[in-house]
Amino acid sequence: MQAGFIGLGNLGIAIAENLLMHRQPLYVYNRTAAKAQPLVEKGAVICTSVKELAATCDVVISIVSDDAALRHITEGPEGIAANLKAGGIHVCMSTILPATATSLEIVHQQHGNHYITAPLMGRPDAARARKLNFLVSGDNAALEQVKPLLTEAGGAAIWEFGEAVSAGAAAKLCSNFLVLSSVTAMAEGIQLARQSGIDPAQWLQMLTSTLFSGPVHQGYGAALLKEGHQPAGFSLKLALKDANLIIAQSQNAHAAMPVGKQVQTLLQQAVAEGFGDYDVTSVKDAIRD
Repeated sequence: MQAGFIGLGNLGIAIAENLLMHRQPLYVYNRTAAKAQPLVEKGAVICTSVKELAATCDVVISIVSDDAALRHITEGPEGIAANLKAGGIHVCMSTILPATATSLEIVHQQHGNHYITAPLMGRPDAARARKLNFLVSGDNAALEQVKPLLTEAGGAAIWEFGEAVSAGAAAKLCSNFLVLSSVTAMAEGIQLARQSGIDPAQWLQMLTSTLFSGPVHQGYGAALLKEGHQPAGFSLKLALKDANLIIAQSQNAHAAMPVGKQVQTLLQQAVAEGFGDYDVTSVKDAIRD
């Protein structure tokens, strides 16, 4: 299968590099073409438009920043759905609303091709270490075709949530809620420990060696102890975007999320204070203030 990749942010470029180790040529498109140059040196082929890339490929993988950007590259006469080969597959790795996934699947069906939801858990360092977890849903036959690409992209595991494309998107939002609430809770715990005269590094080492030994607590905990939060592996403004999606989905699903709303408020405060382009762990600075 000819494969294409759209979206070369910090995470996207790491995934594209993984794919290039297994699959050439890989067709790539990014709104800022200069970001694709390191990939060209490794064998990628730059396309000048979404339309050109989609018309060339059997499978298009996208990881763009939000629902609006995804709709922009998917819908309309210049988009993926209208130009992808008949029977082709669009694999979306973005964190989006479940309702957006459902509506885009309909657009693809109207053009005789497929849409697969495949958001992922993992930062750029996890992508480079090939330790990503994909949360997938959609047509079973189409999914079976793209599973090898997800493994090539850096997938350590592929978790299936059924044929409804909304399911994988919902699973990702539920997961990101736990990540964001864990980061903010650890930031507050570190501050409480410090203000109480405890060495926060010693306290965190005890926790991450016992009750909270998972990757989120170990990785983000170590980052929270550091000063300075750039370059961002997962920017605070993207974290706020996800928090907004989580609260929107909670309203759509009629699920109360008082903790989620407080996390959203803390992230809004941090962005307002100028930390938007910093790593999500810089939320601790807003809490400290």
